[in-house]
Amino acid sequence: MTNPVLAFVFPGQGSQQIGMLSDTAKAFPEIGATFSEASSTLGYDLWDLCQNGAQEDINLTERTQPLLLTSSVALYRAWLANGGVKPACMAGHSLGEWSALVCAGVLAFDDAVRLVRERGRLMQEAVPAGEGAMAAIIGLDDQAVEAACAEAAQGGVVAAVNYNSPGQVVIAGSAAAVERAIESCKAAGAKRAMPLPVSAPFHTELMRPAAEKLASQIEAAVFNAPEMPVIHNVHAKSEANPAAIKALMVEQIYSPVRWTSCVQAMAVDGVSQLVECGPGKVLAGLTKRIDRSLAAFSIESPAQMSEAIASTAV
Repeated sequence: MTNPVLAFVFPGQGSQQIGMLSDTAKAFPEIGATFSEASSTLGYDLWDLCQNGAQEDINLTERTQPLLLTSSVALYRAWLANGGVKPACMAGHSLGEWSALVCAGVLAFDDAVRLVRERGRLMQEAVPAGEGAMAAIIGLDDQAVEAACAEAAQGGVVAAVNYNSPGQVVIAGSAAAVERAIESCKAAGAKRAMPLPVSAPFHTELMRPAAEKLASQIEAAVFNAPEMPVIHNVHAKSEANPAAIKALMVEQIYSPVRWTSCVQAMAVDGVSQLVECGPGKVLAGLTKRIDRSLAAFSIESPAQMSEAIASTAV
């Protein structure tokens, strides 16, 4: 059964924590089974890494990406196995778009694990450590952030890359240009402008080499038509054609994440409930800033899972 007003949203990098999903794994066998499946594909014990490893290990992009994909798919499987209804549509923030595609039946989980590991490796390789940066700009409208970036570029690369909610935009680019843009945003009246602890300038033109290298692997993978609409980061619309979805997943690597527009598009289509399917509650928080009329649920813990399943039952 599908709930016509329910959407699932999947988080991206930054939601990972050592020890995450430990209680959930005890309650739902789907968690351990999904992690075992991913570990077989990766060649190392992903569950042990996220329970007993170091935070700096899971913050390595080529490990973060398979870890968050696996966490989200595991929670979605547990949701369905425990009586949760299927959503009417899905979206994922950056990396989370791959989780949405797996859960919408576009590609096999093991293929996605391989692709996002490679995606992470190539994105990290594209810009040497220390040469790129990202920063969160709070309390400035999109146009003012874009103008500050244009002023600060001075031949370098800096751009708005994550339109997360009204008044919250992430910028990224070469380290010196981002530093100049932070000062420009402060001068323009930003409440806060703070560097983010990330290892590469994601979703900028600097990522285009990574996208070009990953394109052949995406092209070789089997993509199916989605079982339900997936709203894409690049243009905040759904796409039914597998070849077009492949092209969007390449373009997504060096294009801004238009998250505010994605959530607004779902609301226009009649969505009134969102479930954040992954560790943390970043997207649930952003949802409230984008559209206060939307009910947002997290399902990271067994209690949250039970409450969300009951609240979204048709």
